[in-house]
Amino acid sequence: MEEISSLIGGFKVALSWYNLALMFVGILLGVIIGVLPGLGGANGVAILLPLTFTMPPTSAIIMLSCIYWGALFGGAITSILFNIPGEPWSVATTFDGHPMAQQGKADEALTAAFTSSFVGALFAVILITFLAPLIAKFALQFGPAEFFSVFFLTFASFVGMGKGSPFKVLASMCIGFALGSVGLDKMTGSLRLTFGHEELLGGFDFLIAVIGLFGIAEILASVESGLKFQGAAATIRLDAVLQTWKRLGGLWATSLKSCIIGCWMGITPGGATPASFMSYGIAKRFSKNGHNFGKGELEGVVAPETAAHAAGTSALLPMLTLGIPGSPTAAVLLGGLMIWGLQPGPMLFVEQKDFVWGLIASMYLGNIVGLIVVLTCVPLFAAILRVPFAIIAPVILVVCAVGAFTVKNNMFDVWMMLGFGVIGYTFNKLGYPIAPLVLAIVLGDKAEESFRQALLGSQGSIAVFWSNWLVGTIMTLGMLLLFWPLITWLQAKVKSAAVAAGR
Repeated sequence: MEEISSLIGGFKVALSWYNLALMFVGILLGVIIGVLPGLGGANGVAILLPLTFTMPPTSAIIMLSCIYWGALFGGAITSILFNIPGEPWSVATTFDGHPMAQQGKADEALTAAFTSSFVGALFAVILITFLAPLIAKFALQFGPAEFFSVFFLTFASFVGMGKGSPFKVLASMCIGFALGSVGLDKMTGSLRLTFGHEELLGGFDFLIAVIGLFGIAEILASVESGLKFQGAAATIRLDAVLQTWKRLGGLWATSLKSCIIGCWMGITPGGATPASFMSYGIAKRFSKNGHNFGKGELEGVVAPETAAHAAGTSALLPMLTLGIPGSPTAAVLLGGLMIWGLQPGPMLFVEQKDFVWGLIASMYLGNIVGLIVVLTCVPLFAAILRVPFAIIAPVILVVCAVGAFTVKNNMFDVWMMLGFGVIGYTFNKLGYPIAPLVLAIVLGDKAEESFRQALLGSQGSIAVFWSNWLVGTIMTLGMLLLFWPLITWLQAKVKSAAVAAGR
């Protein structure tokens, strides 16, 4: 009842005319970002973050989160109509969504995608509503050792659960730690890695790094590929919407499984992309129409879209309660909260109660607004794809430069943004993930501070990280995830040796 009462208070905050207008603006901008291949939720939030500096923190985070919801919705439009995934997590939607569009069922596919996205996000928001206060209360018992163990578990999860090479994840993360340590040491007051440059006394600004790593890097990659946007007409008929909703009722089991998969992958640092592929694979395996997947099966659209939205939304749960982002976009939002003077974590629920519950209430309203907008404005968003990329790219580049300059009104930051853009582009070309790098820049200094405080309190004994059942359990789980790729590699070696011996 306490959560419901707080949520009602949050609706009073979110239902102001100003915040409702920001929701619509955020959703529209987000869908445009989702429609344009080469951008994405994290990119859009990072590029548009400077626009919110003059807003109250609650209004700013509402607009940014709605940009994220809109990007999640928008990725499905290009996947289904043009077989161009607007977002990485929309790739699985193309498998059945585009064949349906080719069969003249684009309105059914789009309705299924948007409705499934709404259901997945709603499931995750309900989860956040009732779990977030419990996790926050529990986390109030945390000390430096416990906080470091949670940070360590987050970093180790990227290594153990990542889909790429663990060595590349570690390399990316280590570079992020190095970049995060530049500037003034908070505990000793000494300078580190500034090399005599006064501009680096405060370290690398998070916003500059994110705009470069995401926005500039994606523009460079798109320019290289010579990406061309070619649009087509698209409409959604009311009778098709109603008929599709009737059919979706029979797919409730697939939706529920996809919601669970998505929330699990969102809370752990798996992300929306693996959640969508995992959900699609499980749906194909257990569906009675599994043999039709890839040929235009409605269930093949429902599963990945539900999981992607559930994962994208639930990634905000660890960010709000523990200060640990579950996705690159959550990491960008985490940086935004810090810029506004708010410290995500358990104390946020005590010190900024109106802010937290206003944000959670806006998640409900934002998804309703998003569903209405995308169902009514599909022809408009499809027309955006007719704009030549040669026009869109310079506009995005200028927005990025303006955003970087406005952080400190310093031209040095614009050059740093371009430098980070080259780093991000290089990482993409070499197959190195950017998310661990961003995570390390955001949380590296906090993890280091907690680690050093814990060791000071224990007089240098590393046993402090196994001093009680809570910190010991988290650290052990983190160690297991850190060495999980090695464990699976050894298992594969033993298995192959056994098979060879059997021959």
